[in-house]
Amino acid sequence: MSRTILVTGGGTGIGRAVVRHFAHQGDTVFLTGRRLAPLTATADETGAKPLVCDHTDPSHLAALLAALPGRIDVLINNAGGNTDIGADQEPDGLDATAALTAYATRFRANLDANLVSAALTTYAVADRLAGGGAVVHIGSIAADQGAGSYGAAKAGLAAWNLDLAGELGARDITANVVSPGYIADTEFFRDVLTAERREQLVAATAVGRAGVPDDVAGAVAFLCSPAARHITGQVLNVNGGSHMTR
Repeated sequence: MSRTILVTGGGTGIGRAVVRHFAHQGDTVFLTGRRLAPLTATADETGAKPLVCDHTDPSHLAALLAALPGRIDVLINNAGGNTDIGADQEPDGLDATAALTAYATRFRANLDANLVSAALTTYAVADRLAGGGAVVHIGSIAADQGAGSYGAAKAGLAAWNLDLAGELGARDITANVVSPGYIADTEFFRDVLTAERREQLVAATAVGRAGVPDDVAGAVAFLCSPAARHITGQVLNVNGGSHMTR
């Protein structure tokens, strides 16, 4: 039976691979993001429905609700990214107040992009989530290995999901996190990833290769499938062995 899927940040990279998977299996997919061009390109390829939305802005989410159907079977909170990458450095000579203000602004940007956006989106559509459905958040290996405010935001996402899983479980809705390591062919690092750093990231894996968006999409698809109905409140790592658990 066809399901209704909402994928945030669905225009590129991991989000695009997730949209492609669900669309190809016949589901009705809505994809969102801040930039119309990549959304349209993905929609043209997959037949999904593009909707421009900044998921950190409550007014955008309120407008989004008017364009979404009354029932949503699967929510994928993928929108986000490390807002520190490529950001301008604070200028020299700032006084203490200005320096703290600049730091707070940058710290909060990552929290908004990666944690608050997921919480706001889930809250916005919570009444429309159908029994037997699933919520999946895209986390990061940074939650376990550290990356400043980005890692803190992703760790917070995993912690917040524990309460969410408890709340949604009573309605037969699962809630999990997929936590990728280094995934090539995305816009995550923009243009700042050096060849040396890429080699280091690949060398840190047990399988000797970078991940690709379809690796993450496959894990997301499993958690949204009938085979995963008894899995909730969990973090599924997809990192080629860069971070192992026991």
